[in-house]
Amino acid sequence: MNLSDLIENYIKNAIEETQEIELKRSELAQTFNCVPSQINYVISTRFIPELGFYVESKRGGGGYIKISRINLSKSEYIKDIISKIGGKMSQSVMDVYLRELLSYNIIDDKSAIIISAALSEKSLVQVEKLKRDQVRADMFKNILVNLI
Repeated sequence: MNLSDLIENYIKNAIEETQEIELKRSELAQTFNCVPSQINYVISTRFIPELGFYVESKRGGGGYIKISRINLSKSEYIKDIISKIGGKMSQSVMDVYLRELLSYNIIDDKSAIIISAALSEKSLVQVEKLKRDQVRADMFKNILVNLI
């Protein structure tokens, strides 16, 4: 597990207890023996509204980061993902959504593995390279609609 994953898990575990956490970037960086920009990276890529989080940040000496989980029902969460996908989706973005669906217990490990394999670059090799992300997005949305 890399440092970004460790930081993400630490924050998610803290949020699970209270649905909200307030952090000092510098203190968290000290805890993980990293630079504050590493904390910024994790927060800006893994705690975004599309993944069910709201982030409020205040910079300066007394600055903090407040992260809250947005509570949505299963169907609301899936509909929100569908609306965010758009016309194209890379495999890496799909994998992020699959991890989130797993963390919300919307799908199980076996389903995530099957979906990831079915929509992988290897599976879409017969699709023209410029259209793979479109096909992946359409297929992923169709799978999600059927989970509602």
